[in-house]
Amino acid sequence: MTAWQTLTDALTPLQFQDSPAGGALMVWHDGDVVVDTAVGCALPETAWHTRTLSVNFSIGKGVMATLIAVLVSRGLLKYDAPIADVWPQFAANGKQNITLRDVLTHSAGLFNITTLTKETADLIDWQIMLDKVANMAADTPKGQDDERYASAYSALVSGWILGGVVERATGLPLQEALEQYLAVPLGVAGELYYGVPADKLAQIAKPVRYFSQDASAVRRKPVLKPDTPEILAVLNDTPAAQIWQSALAGAPIGTASVNKLYFDTSAMNLVNYKNALMPNGRDGVEYHSDEVLQAKIPAANGVSSARALMTLYAMHAAGGVWQGQTLITPEVLADMRKVQIDGMDAVMPANMCWRSGFHRLFTVQNAPTAYGHMGYNGSVAFCDPERKLAFAFIHNFDTTMLNDVRQFALSELALKIADEL
Repeated sequence: MTAWQTLTDALTPLQFQDSPAGGALMVWHDGDVVVDTAVGCALPETAWHTRTLSVNFSIGKGVMATLIAVLVSRGLLKYDAPIADVWPQFAANGKQNITLRDVLTHSAGLFNITTLTKETADLIDWQIMLDKVANMAADTPKGQDDERYASAYSALVSGWILGGVVERATGLPLQEALEQYLAVPLGVAGELYYGVPADKLAQIAKPVRYFSQDASAVRRKPVLKPDTPEILAVLNDTPAAQIWQSALAGAPIGTASVNKLYFDTSAMNLVNYKNALMPNGRDGVEYHSDEVLQAKIPAANGVSSARALMTLYAMHAAGGVWQGQTLITPEVLADMRKVQIDGMDAVMPANMCWRSGFHRLFTVQNAPTAYGHMGYNGSVAFCDPERKLAFAFIHNFDTTMLNDVRQFALSELALKIADEL
């Protein structure tokens, strides 16, 4: 059995008691695909595979940041030029000096969705939202009086800003730009979307609550489930448990204790969190509905496969080159990888170590060069250039990154295996 088989074997037990839901995992290491596996059902009677399309929430931010790095490499955009240079309307309300880098590093103060709209229905209208972000004013996070926050994660707003910039810089609709400059060169056309075509809707993985006839069930907010003896057994048996035991200094392994290694939710500013994610402070968006899947909400409803995400980050880990073609120049890649913001975020309860569109890898191991983006549901895609590693894990478990540890069980093990080879 190869070392990477250990990671492949770790996926199935992490279904816990959420079967038939499942997910897909792909890993690239030093030029080769070393893990290509899936478990469970994406849809009723439809098994997951590594080309299954899934809503991966904020993982799409990393896709957008990669697309922008490609455009910067081609001279179509500049990180430190005012956005208003390509989008004059954006200068409204004092934003004339805000740069692309400011938005990518979540330091522009453009995070509060409640200042744009109170109606979740507005979010699916691309032109309405472009007009709103162009005319919005920057906001200050609550609790910033003592300058405790270095950034304010723009969970929703940033997507319309960056998508609008891409359209203006390329002269193309966002999806066409994504395909021309990124998906086609990577060989993953048909596996990366901002707005799913109607003929692809039936292929998108859904949470299990959609598997029944009353699939219009109202969206539930995922909560931290009590650890059953079965879940505790899996967590203590998974290979990452050795890594967690060291970090926990002898404390028992459980979902809450492990998750706290990565996010301290007691430090969360709920006012800022709701302002960033909830237009009316109450209702969420049903991201798996057909109308939302077809909409362009780039910061939150990116749809992709594990294969596409692994390929994208393999290109990063390979120095911006894929199949002999340079997509991101060495100069742009080095600039993009630099940590720009080092300090607590006002929305997420952590120091995100923002690069130009990417956050650090959340790990208890040493991975200073690793970066990528996780999604709201606990999916994640990243690369570690030092380890020559790219990783993508996506799923249809009805959970969130703040109350689930599956991504950490898999990513920690991937780092450990890469170190041992």
